[in-house]
Amino acid sequence: MSPTLIQNQDGLFETTGGPVPFKEIILGLREAMATKFNARLKISNPSDARDYFYTNLVNEEQEIFCAMYLDNQHRFISFERLFYGTINASQVHPRIVVKRALELNAACVIVGHNHPSGVSEPSLSDIDITATLKKALNLIDVHLLDHLIVTGVGVTSLAELGKI
Repeated sequence: MSPTLIQNQDGLFETTGGPVPFKEIILGLREAMATKFNARLKISNPSDARDYFYTNLVNEEQEIFCAMYLDNQHRFISFERLFYGTINASQVHPRIVVKRALELNAACVIVGHNHPSGVSEPSLSDIDITATLKKALNLIDVHLLDHLIVTGVGVTSLAELGKI
């Protein structure tokens, strides 16, 4: 029987015995983060968003572009996988990001994607789509807070790099 990863009342993870495969740990973290954010908790600091994007994208083998929609108090509304790509690219359509922001009545958006290659440095196309998204969202009074790039070793913030 394979071990099962469970979260106890203190929020700590335990197993029913034996070693836990990495994929099960990631799935457990995803479930815990989904529970936390579905309670409409506030994204009170950048590490909250980084942790959420990391746990949802670190183990993916293809590029996936996601958006986290927040209300005007930076409370979580939704996290959505919007575009799927190949091992080194995904095509992003700003109108879809804007449309979902309007549908969800979001005031802020944090976007992000993974780099399965492990290169954490933003590409020129990452910087270009960030600028395009910022302009498009500004037209509807929605603020783009950050664009996060997830790799196996961590998360790079375009806001912290001064690219937003």
